[in-house]
Amino acid sequence: MLHISCMADENTTVQIDDIDRRILNILQSESRLTNIELSERVGLSPTPCLRRVRRLEEAGLIRGYRADVDRRQLGYPIMAFVQVRLNQQVESALEMVEAAVRERPEIINCFLVTGDSDYMLQVVAKSLDDYADFMRNHLTQIAAIQNIQTSFVLDNIVRNRPIPV
Repeated sequence: MLHISCMADENTTVQIDDIDRRILNILQSESRLTNIELSERVGLSPTPCLRRVRRLEEAGLIRGYRADVDRRQLGYPIMAFVQVRLNQQVESALEMVEAAVRERPEIINCFLVTGDSDYMLQVVAKSLDDYADFMRNHLTQIAAIQNIQTSFVLDNIVRNRPIPV
C-alpha cells in the first residue's frame, strides 16, 4: 500500500492511500453514487467508506459536489476566454479587478495567471450582442485594465476531465 502526503491546505497534510485514490477517482465522475454503491466499488464496508469520504471532505481534498449542466441548453451558446492585462501589477489594481469580476455572473471562472496577461476569464453569453454589451458596459469600465483580448470557443475537445489521483 502506497501512502502519499497531500497538502489539503497550507496547514494540513493528509495521508492518502490506494483506497482514498479510488474514492477520489470515482467521485470525480460519479458524485451521485450512494455510500453503499461507493463502498462496493472500492471494496470497503459502508461505515469505513463513509469515514474516509468525510475525512477527505474535512481535509479539503473534496471541496464539493455539483451538477454538470449544459450551458447551451440554458441559453448560453457563446463561450470565450478573455485575457486581461492591467495598467500596473499593484495590489490596488488586483483588488479592483477581482472585486469587479466577482460581481459579473457571466464570468464563470477567473484565473490570476503568468505570461502576457494578468487574468484569464472564462465568460458565457447568450449572444455575440450580449457579449459585446458585457465588454462595453462592464469589462472596459474597469479603470485598472489596460488591454483585453478575447478568444471565442469553437468546440470543447476535453471537458471536465478528472484530476489524476
